[in-house]
Amino acid sequence: MKKILDIGKRIELVPLDLYFENISIALYSQKDEQGSFYLVHTYSQIPGVGKRINTVINAMKNLGGMEQDNMGRLRFPCKNAHNLAVKRVFLEACKVDPTEKVTKRPLTTLDKKSGLQINLLRSGNGEYQVTAIGESREKERRISFIAGGLMKLGELDEVIGSLDRIFFPCSSNHDEMIGLLLLRAPNVRAILRDQATVAGRGVLAAPSQQDL
Repeated sequence: MKKILDIGKRIELVPLDLYFENISIALYSQKDEQGSFYLVHTYSQIPGVGKRINTVINAMKNLGGMEQDNMGRLRFPCKNAHNLAVKRVFLEACKVDPTEKVTKRPLTTLDKKSGLQINLLRSGNGEYQVTAIGESREKERRISFIAGGLMKLGELDEVIGSLDRIFFPCSSNHDEMIGLLLLRAPNVRAILRDQATVAGRGVLAAPSQQDL
């Protein structure tokens, strides 16, 4: 009898990869005594598919500040799950053109709605403050909205009594990850709608293809 590959629980799926033969690529979560891990996987056996998976893995390392173990699995240095944020890291990594150099995103972005330059100030122990440069009648509201967007995208918590300070519950700094999330936070409602749509699309492969 063939052994079925136990790769964990699928938490995110890209049903059609635009950069490699429209294959499906998925992200799986695993957990052991060392913490939470993630595996980028496809059941496609098209020649060259391994190289494509490696480009996604490397993009996740750069965009999310993740590290890779000797089994090819990814995790955050803090060893915590960050399940919601890692989905965004995975989806963004799959959008990166394999021919382009991937670098971490800065802790700043332009809020097109207000024209404000949004910056994140690291306070330490996983805490960040959302600030803005520029003039706008919506300044305080947009700062609060973007802080809320980061909380929704990355499961951050709000510093009690503050509308602009947020923190990772693991008490670790995640500059790469929050820099990536900051790009999407000003348009968080559309991002969450898109995530819900993608989550309902397709399957990775027929069960028979999971045999080793």
